[in-house]
Order: sequence, then C-alpha cells, then structure tokens
Amino acid sequence: MASADLGAELECSVCLKISTDPVTPKCGHNVCQDCIGGVLDTQEGSGGYSCPECNQRFEKHPAHQENLKVPNIVAPKPDQEESGVLCTQCYHAPVPAVKSCLMCEASLCDNHLRVHSKAPEHVLCDPTTSLENRKCSVHKKILEYYCTEDSACICVSCCLIGGHKGHQVESLDEASEKKKKKLRNVLQKLMTEREETEKIVQSLEAHRRKVEGEAAGETERVIALFRDLRRRLEDLEKRVLSVISRREEQALLSDLILQLEVKKDEVSRKMRHIEELCNMTDPLTVLQESDTGDLCDTEDGDDEDRERHDELLHDGGDLDVAGISHTLHTGISDIMSGVIVQEGPDILLDENTASNYLQISDDRKSASKSDINQNRPETPERFQYYPQVLSSRSFSSEQHHWEVDVGGSDSWIVGMCYPSIERRGGQSEIGDNKKSWGLQRRWGCNQYSVTHDRKEIRVPGNISINIVRIELDYEAGRISFYELCDPIRLLHTFTTTFTEPLYAGLLASKPSSSSSSSEPLTRNKHAGIQASLAARLFQCSHNVLLIVLS
Repeated sequence: MASADLGAELECSVCLKISTDPVTPKCGHNVCQDCIGGVLDTQEGSGGYSCPECNQRFEKHPAHQENLKVPNIVAPKPDQEESGVLCTQCYHAPVPAVKSCLMCEASLCDNHLRVHSKAPEHVLCDPTTSLENRKCSVHKKILEYYCTEDSACICVSCCLIGGHKGHQVESLDEASEKKKKKLRNVLQKLMTEREETEKIVQSLEAHRRKVEGEAAGETERVIALFRDLRRRLEDLEKRVLSVISRREEQALLSDLILQLEVKKDEVSRKMRHIEELCNMTDPLTVLQESDTGDLCDTEDGDDEDRERHDELLHDGGDLDVAGISHTLHTGISDIMSGVIVQEGPDILLDENTASNYLQISDDRKSASKSDINQNRPETPERFQYYPQVLSSRSFSSEQHHWEVDVGGSDSWIVGMCYPSIERRGGQSEIGDNKKSWGLQRRWGCNQYSVTHDRKEIRVPGNISINIVRIELDYEAGRISFYELCDPIRLLHTFTTTFTEPLYAGLLASKPSSSSSSSEPLTRNKHAGIQASLAARLFQCSHNVLLIVLS
C-alpha cells in the first residue's frame, strides 16, 4: 500500500508517468519539466496560468524549482543500469525493467507491468535482452520442454509435430533441477578436491619451510666448519714452513763453513810463508826460522776436520724431508679428526634378512649364531642356508667407511652385497657369488682371505685381525679392507662398477674355545664363532664409522 501511494505521488499529472526530471510550482506539486512547460505555453494569452494538478490560478507565468529528491528516488539502481535492461514501453526516459514477457518479447517496468496481460501464455521472466533465445527458432514458440535424448530445449510444437516427436521430454524446471543436482554434486567434489589440495599445499609449504630451515642450519654449520678448517690449515702451514726453515738452517752448516773458511785462510798464509822459505838461497836463514815446526804439523788437524765433516753431513746435512712429511701428515690427521662433529643415526641390522639361526638383539645392534631356530616368518628376503644378516641401511653414492671388531672370533665373514643376492642355497654366502664381496677368517686356522664370485685370494703374512676397516667409494667402484692396527694395513681392494645399492653384510658363527665354553658343531662349515655387531654411526663429511663391539 505504501509503495502504491509513493508511486502516485511521483507520477506527473500531465503524462501520468513517474517523473524523472520533475519541477515544483508554487503550489508544491511534481510535474515533468517538459510537461509543465507545454501546458503553460498553451495558456499564454488566456489572462492567467493554472496548475494542471490543482488548477490554482497564477496571474503571471509561475516560476518553478527543480525537485532534487524525486530523481534520487526514481533513478535506476547501479546494478540495473549495469544490466542494461530497460522498459521497452517507456519512450520518454530510460526506466529499468523489472520483468520481461516472452510472449510479447518486451521488457516492462513496474507501471507497465501492472497493466500487462495476466494470461497464462504471457510468461514472465527476469529482465533479459535475449528474448529471441527463449523461443524456438523453428516454430517461434516459447521453449517449455527439455528433450533428454537430444539434450535440447524445445517448444510444444517440437514435441507434437517437430523433430523431437516421440522423444522423452521433461519440463524445463524439472530438467533444470536435475542438472542443478548434478552440478551440486560436482561442486561438492570440487570443494573436497580443493580442501585436499589446500592440505597438500600446506603440507608442502611446511616441508619447504622445514627444508629451508635445515638447509640454513647446515649451511651455517658447513661455513663454520670450513672457516675452522682454513684457520687450522693456515696454522699448520706456518708450523710446517717454520720446521722447513729450521731444518734448512741446520742443513746449511753455517758455523762449520765459517770455521773452515778461517782455517783455509790460515793454511793459505802458511803456504805463502813456506814458499818464501823454499825460495831463499841462504841456508842459515831457512834453518833459523822459528815457525817451521808449526808449519810442518798438519796431519792430525786434517784427520780431525775430516771426521767432523763426515759426522755433520751424516747427522745434520740433509733437509730431513721424512720428518717434515711426518709433521705435515700428523697435523692433517689431527685436523681431520676434528671434523667428526655430530653423531648420526645408528646402522641397524635388518631382522627381515636375518637367518633363523642368527640371534638379533632387541636394539638390532648385535647378532650371534644360535643353535635354536628363531622361528621367524619365511620371506623372500631372509637368508635360509647361512647365518647371515644385512644392514637396514643401503649405500648408493659418495664415500663411507666403518670398522668391525672381530676379536675373539674363530670364523667370520664381513663385507658388502647387492640386495639381489641369493637368499637360499650354497651360493648365497657372502663372497661366493657375483653380487657380494667379503673378507673372511676360516674356522680352525689363522688364515684370512678375500672372496668375490667364488674366487678366493689369500691375504699374505702372519696376521691376527681384531678390527676390520671397510671403505666404500661408490662412484669410484672400490671396496677396500684394512687391518686396523698401527700402522693401518691395506689387505685388499676390489674394483668394479656398481649397478645396485650396497648393504653391509655379516656372517657370524659360534665363538672360539678360547673365548667361551665349547659348543657342539653344526652342519655349517663356519660353526664356532660369535660375532656381535653393531653400531654407532658417526658422519665425517661423506664418511661413515661403524664400531662393532664383541
């Protein structure tokens, strides 16, 4: 009711339309500026003027003021202006349309909508400028149905006599709701996918920040490490150069040379005096010369100088390159020992590969031969024939080394192998195939050998190994075995091209009789040793140190 009253107040009494440019005469009514101008013009010469709304008389041409409030009320809303849909019946001014009639193909404002036909065939929709798209291009009728077979919007004629005759059809509302339902399902899936993607992005961002933090910390640590290395190397350089300078000064024998130079001058003086005496013709003068005894006494002095000369050349005449090298190597060794700055993760034994006759400790850091079947599940990875086990960690790049304590053990094998090594049969022993390399001590004799592909090379010499050092250079294709003693002794180096990651491997038997009570022998040819493995891992640049305690 209030809306209708407001519309009546805003209507021009001349054109009966809502005024978009109203003016107000003295009587206070709203009239279009063009309309009031036209009315007043027709009243000229009639003896007065009157308001077209209330007929109030004015003797003179009435002045009127522009109404500033009404245009703000009737002005089109921003969103309506942006839509560009205007009433097609308002010719005097652009008025926003509120509905469009599909039958009339016209857009209507509020005023024209009130007088529009209410017949069912006059279908109203939201304001649109694409009214032709709402009708069938063939029959020029309103699209009311949806053909599910052809996925097309059709009119009633299309259903009855057109190309869609006999097809399954639905109302537009029904088809629209079905499509909306599908779209909502797609929307829900997309929302779920977006949430999952956001979680992944957040996880990756967190990982990136973690990696950046670790990289920053590691960079700072490495920079500090190399700064310290440079300082130590500079100190070592100064110390070695000082040793070289001191040894050089000792080797130059400056004092002896000066003494011999003085003696040479003295000998030259005596020689000149003797020559003068020999050239004298007066025998009495020659015989009366008081220094002739000293001139002739030279033998003992010459022998003494020669002995001193030989002694000095033997003891201090060389630069002592070996001593300088020892100082240099000792200094470098001290520096490198300081590089071990952090403790890394332990190398653990992989129980999934351990033989059922090999006992693994709870912390997976030790192993020993057992006569009792451990009843572990039979898997393709488990060794079935020999009491062997592999490390859980593999090595596929860089340089590594570790040390194994085998003291007190009578028979053992330590080495490396590919993960594709056989787990059953007589050729599954470390060293008895192309996929493993090992150092072994045979039971019952103090004999050591290295093996690969069933080729055994005996280690020469009478040795008794307590600690084995294994070094791996993956890129260079080298596995080296050392006896860790003073000095360290290289036993053998295998050279090849690695094609798989490498695992540390161990074969353990029972302890020797000197280290434990006697045990019954088993069918295994290595019975009689106990090798306890394991583990603390330290990292030195790319090096790995594995200490094995028995």
